[in-house]
Amino acid sequence: MAKPNEHISEDCRAVAHILSRVGDKWTILLLQQLGEKPLRFKELHRSVPGISQRMLTVTVRNLERDGLIIRTVYPTIPPRVDYELSPLGRSLKAAVDPIGHWVIQNRSDIEASQLSFDAATR
Repeated sequence: MAKPNEHISEDCRAVAHILSRVGDKWTILLLQQLGEKPLRFKELHRSVPGISQRMLTVTVRNLERDGLIIRTVYPTIPPRVDYELSPLGRSLKAAVDPIGHWVIQNRSDIEASQLSFDAATR
């Protein structure tokens, strides 16, 4: 049995995989867009500037696989597909929103520190 702070390689790999998904810029942007209401694929594509159709497809597929979004297909012609946050996705959005606000509030200080560090190391 592992102790609370014991390093277990398998656990670290699983956590790293999840954190890479959570930290992906497209994931964060899609969470923000889907936080308001369900969106169709094209609406979602238009709401996230710079994302290619392929990257959107890959990202929503991964988010659906991870249980963060729900994909609903309606039997119409052509088929209508809506995407929305699952309860797990809503809890993730609630967790990352404060981090986003922190970044926005502290961005200029971080950039100033980076410039100072870079100047000192030249």
